[in-house]
Amino acid sequence: MEYIVEMLNIRKEFPGIVANDNITLRLKKGEIHALLGENGAGKSTLMSVLFGMYQPEKGIIKIRGKEVKISNPNVANELGIGMVHQHFKLVENFTVTENIILGCEPKKGLVVDIKSAAKKIQELSERYELKVDPYAKIEDISVGMQQRVEILKMLYRDAEVLILDEPTGVLTPQEIDELMQIMRNLIKEGKSIIIITHKLKEIKAVGDVCTVIRRGTYIGTVDVATTSQEKLAEMMVGRPVNFKVEKKEKKPGDVILKVDNVSAMNNKKVLGLKNFSIEVRAGEILGIAGVEGNGQTELIETITGMRSVKEGKIYFKDEDITNMSIRKRIDKGMAHIPEDRQKRGLILDYTLEDNMVLEIYGREPFSKHGLLNKNAIHEYAEKIIKEFDVRSSQGSKSRARTMSGGNQQKAIIGREVELDPELLIAVQPTRGLDVGSIEYIHKRLIEQRDEGKAVLLISLELSEIFNLSDRIAIVNSGELIGTVKASETNENEVGLMMAGVQRRNDA
Repeated sequence: MEYIVEMLNIRKEFPGIVANDNITLRLKKGEIHALLGENGAGKSTLMSVLFGMYQPEKGIIKIRGKEVKISNPNVANELGIGMVHQHFKLVENFTVTENIILGCEPKKGLVVDIKSAAKKIQELSERYELKVDPYAKIEDISVGMQQRVEILKMLYRDAEVLILDEPTGVLTPQEIDELMQIMRNLIKEGKSIIIITHKLKEIKAVGDVCTVIRRGTYIGTVDVATTSQEKLAEMMVGRPVNFKVEKKEKKPGDVILKVDNVSAMNNKKVLGLKNFSIEVRAGEILGIAGVEGNGQTELIETITGMRSVKEGKIYFKDEDITNMSIRKRIDKGMAHIPEDRQKRGLILDYTLEDNMVLEIYGREPFSKHGLLNKNAIHEYAEKIIKEFDVRSSQGSKSRARTMSGGNQQKAIIGREVELDPELLIAVQPTRGLDVGSIEYIHKRLIEQRDEGKAVLLISLELSEIFNLSDRIAIVNSGELIGTVKASETNENEVGLMMAGVQRRNDA
């Protein structure tokens, strides 16, 4: 049997942690091989070894049957291996073409030949149905398009083996379907794909084979078609996982947050939010459903104070906070799990413990007379880390950037819940988390609701909106299309409302 890639008994260590312990993975030509595991299981590390970013302590790698040493990503490229990282590596103010040819610029005499490069990119884009404009600037295109640029970068360099790290974490449901189609197109053209993921639905949709790793050790390789989602989940987490959240019917209390006819500009200097009104009560979860980019960001930023309101008012517990500072809003009892954990959630070069007190280091016991109390900060951080199972190599002394995306996310959620807020704004709270962690976070959000807190949930995962929300508000191009009771609607109806096809308002 011909394998295009064989990783045999790979061991990779970092100070204080064995990230990969004797792991074997074999990829056949023309197959989609899923690599499944919890956050911090060692999936990205294993693929970074294949891509030459890390050197293994033990084990061998064979490409097309020949043993190789992949000392850096350039060697990987020469062997026909490409990788799309979880957090894209693109230059924002460069065009698509400039990004793709970076590092291998075609020359005409002394000048970079942009034209012929753009032509080749156009041809590749059409062949794989990627629909990318070679002359668009990165900062002007959607996240989904940026990902396609990363895929084109590999194809431009003639990659045969494509590694996709958590490729659907930042995509809308429509973009996910399109990406699945792109992957099928790539396989048809003879490519082979390894997809790192923890989303079982997607593995079932496109995967041929699935290798599961847990806490750095190899659990097994199974045939996707004959293995149930429940079985995959159990292999990944080590116990049966409950996909549905238990929650009791509750009567909501007073209105905690009132957004009253608010309009706000978006970054392109046009109205991103138009005459928008919602109320969130104590003891309820209000879910906001909509395709990405339909005003959710503007709504959250006006409520949290990061964006100014053009018209309308925002009330927090009957107090007008429309022009109040961010710090004051936090002090009044508002907490925010932001959409972009790396830009808005953490200071990546700070330690985990410093990140845990960003909003409250000015309060006792964390400081007194302007002096920080390092012990109090350390204990507080350790408590959050333990409670939310945040895994990192050096505990609270780890720098935030050294942790996996999912563990960064758990740390932020722990920090915000620990503030004991009256209003918790959760934006994409489980983006990039595995089923075990999602189950835990969902429980904690329901717990906040049951303790009488108001929770505003924004998520692109419809299943998450339905699983958690008591009421659902649907947005489309910055407008409220309607508010419905979660128990009296279904995904199909909400989908039509998200597309702006129908309105109704009875909740």
